[in-house]
Amino acid sequence: MHIRGDHAELVVGGRLDVRSAADARTALHTALDSGQGDLVLDLTELDSWDATGLGVIMGAHRRAGRGGRRLVLRGVPPQMQRLLVATRLHRILAIEATASDR
Repeated sequence: MHIRGDHAELVVGGRLDVRSAADARTALHTALDSGQGDLVLDLTELDSWDATGLGVIMGAHRRAGRGGRRLVLRGVPPQMQRLLVATRLHRILAIEATASDR
């Protein structure tokens, strides 16, 4: 897994899973705590996530809300989008529409 960006936008790539969760959590918390406004999480380079990775995203979503910010997911791959719909998390998380969604 790799994360690059700043307090306004982060790009996550590789696998977001139990092995990378601690590093991802730290990067997300640092970005959330050091900025303001929306934090865009670009997932276009993300290969996969497991339940732990999804938990990291949800934890960041809650932390953003407590800090008066919003976590916005961009470029959610189709298989992960289906998981968000199946778990109804698409109703809770802010997901940026893609060109094909419009």
